[in-house]
Amino acid sequence: MLSHCSLLLLLCVVRLFSPSSALPFEQKGFWDFAMDSMDTGGILAMMRDEEEGSADVGVPPPDIPMCPFGCQCHLRVVQCSDLGLTEVPKNIPRDTKFLDLQNNRITELKENDFQGLTNLYGLSLRNNLISKVHPKTFVPLKHMQKLYFSKNLLTTIPKNLPASLVEIRIHENRIKKVAAGAFSGLGSMNCIEMGANPIHNSGFEPGAFKGLKLNYLRISEAKLTGVPKDLPESLHELHLDHNEIQAVELEDLKRYKNLYRLGLGYNHIRNIENGSLAFLPRLRELHLDNNRLTRVPQGLPDMKYLQVVYLHSNHISQVSVDDFCPRGFGMKRTFYNGISLFANPVNYWEVQPATFRCVSDRLAIQFGNYKK
Repeated sequence: MLSHCSLLLLLCVVRLFSPSSALPFEQKGFWDFAMDSMDTGGILAMMRDEEEGSADVGVPPPDIPMCPFGCQCHLRVVQCSDLGLTEVPKNIPRDTKFLDLQNNRITELKENDFQGLTNLYGLSLRNNLISKVHPKTFVPLKHMQKLYFSKNLLTTIPKNLPASLVEIRIHENRIKKVAAGAFSGLGSMNCIEMGANPIHNSGFEPGAFKGLKLNYLRISEAKLTGVPKDLPESLHELHLDHNEIQAVELEDLKRYKNLYRLGLGYNHIRNIENGSLAFLPRLRELHLDNNRLTRVPQGLPDMKYLQVVYLHSNHISQVSVDDFCPRGFGMKRTFYNGISLFANPVNYWEVQPATFRCVSDRLAIQFGNYKK
């Protein structure tokens, strides 16, 4: 019996000191369980996910720019229109070429709204509620060429516009005054659209357009009673339609020898002083429709390049044989391809056929019927 007890005790001692899987209990953490179930590659992958973010929900690397919340960013175009924004969004990619912020509720442009956007080419702020612009708002935009600012609440031209600007559209605002030097330093400016502002002739200070070499200027739907003075001599197109202009005086057009197109439709013009049109030797189109003229303006036969004349909806009751064409053969360099005389109290059968001897095609003449 003793030998059996000694043998049992010996076996217990040997078992105690031999390798065994029944080790004492030890509390394991998350990474301990991971070690049991994953290989080294899996562990490293999980550690990278922990450091950089979830493997399922990716976060762009630092070199990929963020897109403002709610906006769409593609090929350096950032579209943030129609989002109800009340301010310019943050995190606009620095390489943005065109930024669309139209149809929002932005009320103010702050100093740093466009900080860092040195590559911006075009900016649309159309149809917002902007009434205040910080003097340094546009300073960072050193390469911007197009600015669309129509349908806002501006009362003056924003200050310190980029020298690179080529085109600005600020129609349908509340601008009543254009101060001297408002466009200073904008030697590259080519086009200004500023119609539908409640501005009178007196609202243009002397020197308001000084230094500009514009090709295109529209000041339609304003409060003008005459052709504004001291507009840029370089103009090719001048649109002053839908105003309250009463007459065109001799000196009004003297500066604009480069004009190709002149729009004076929908005014109250009763008289165009004889000799006024002689200052426009390159004119191609003349729009005088919807006025109060009682006769065809004098001087049209001497305009060698004139091709289109809109005279419809006036009070013209007589058209003479020499109103449009010169008497001498070959004096006119281009034939007319459009003359509109409809909605005037003149009977087409009373107009001599020779009146239109310098018209390219009879279909280019629009008479129609007059209705009181």
